[in-house]
Amino acid sequence: QVQLQESGGGSVQAGGSLRLSCAASGNIVSITTMGWYRQIPGKQRELVASLNPVGGSTNYAGSVKGRFTISTDSSKKTGYLQMDNLKPEDTAVYYCQIAANLQYGKTIYPEEVWGQGTQVTVSS
Repeated sequence: QVQLQESGGGSVQAGGSLRLSCAASGNIVSITTMGWYRQIPGKQRELVASLNPVGGSTNYAGSVKGRFTISTDSSKKTGYLQMDNLKPEDTAVYYCQIAANLQYGKTIYPEEVWGQGTQVTVSS
């Protein structure tokens, strides 16, 4: 079974920084994409940033480009979202998501896995 353990959320004043972490564990053969999403109550979940751990390509929402940075560690199984110059409109629950190849016995299946979410609150 695969788990994503998120950490690093909290409260900060506008202009401050936070770093979110997402540690993946379990029967993971490889991670093809790692992403961070956020959701405000009553609104759809939106993509904040994504990363291809193998090629290193990244993608950012326009609202966070230049302020947020997505990365992974050398194992490629822990991801980070460095959030700088935070704004009140960044307040949301942030979710880590991976698209990965998982091994069940002798078979490998592609699956999507989500973290439990972590609250980020930015005050003005």
